[in-house]
Amino acid sequence: MAGIDVCELDLFEGSPPCQGFSTSGKRKFSDNRNQLFREYVRLLRGLQPKTVLMENVSGMVKGKMKLIFAEIMRELKACGYQVSARLLNASHYGVPQARERIIFIGVRSDLGIAPSHPLGRFAPVTVKEALRECMPSEIMPLIGKNLARMQLMRPGATHKEKHRASIAVFGKVNGFTLLRLKWHAPSPTILKTVSVSPTFGAGLVMPDENRYVSIAELKRLGSFPDQFCLEGSFEERWARIGNSVPPLLMRAIAQHLNTEILSRVNVAFNTRRAA
Repeated sequence: MAGIDVCELDLFEGSPPCQGFSTSGKRKFSDNRNQLFREYVRLLRGLQPKTVLMENVSGMVKGKMKLIFAEIMRELKACGYQVSARLLNASHYGVPQARERIIFIGVRSDLGIAPSHPLGRFAPVTVKEALRECMPSEIMPLIGKNLARMQLMRPGATHKEKHRASIAVFGKVNGFTLLRLKWHAPSPTILKTVSVSPTFGAGLVMPDENRYVSIAELKRLGSFPDQFCLEGSFEERWARIGNSVPPLLMRAIAQHLNTEILSRVNVAFNTRRAA
């Protein structure tokens, strides 16, 4: 239906849902979303593209979820691909955010070229550097109990709530979390959830102001261009950035695939077709 011949496609990119693997979720092994990679494999068997790219959260290679990761690797290889999977941290690729993602790169075995990943070539970009001359968009102040609690929080500290207040630093999140950024470090991972409730707040707070990071500032921390337009409510726009793979990380992966793998693959492919 797509008009693409088998083996003709240069790159097949797709990412199964991450919610079942995420360490900020319930991580149920039986979550049906954890098996949707099989649809990706079904298409892969039919299309037989030259190269393959998949992305997911780091939780896929932690704890019990390693079993599903191993199964994915077996299935990709059984489709006829050499496959490499690496945890890449976005902060090594020019993104002012310490966000880890597992990146699968595969090359069809008959092409004889090993898969590889881009090297991280950047020193971490700090929040202060990223937000230089950035004008905040809408201001969402902390109010109520959240304001009282965060006034006591130093930069880098997390306020966690489940049923009663507790204070921790970069701990596992159960319930709602407010985190005050540090000026001289990258942002931690931007989660999809933000809550401006006066009682149970969640999201990133400015280092020296008692307000949430604005969407304009969040785009900078996610490596989106200032002119990129997001639609919807404050929470919906935040979620889109929190769910995204940072553009600068994907650009580094795409450039590596194009220059280091596909350029060589296409030479091998055209040579075989001409023989």
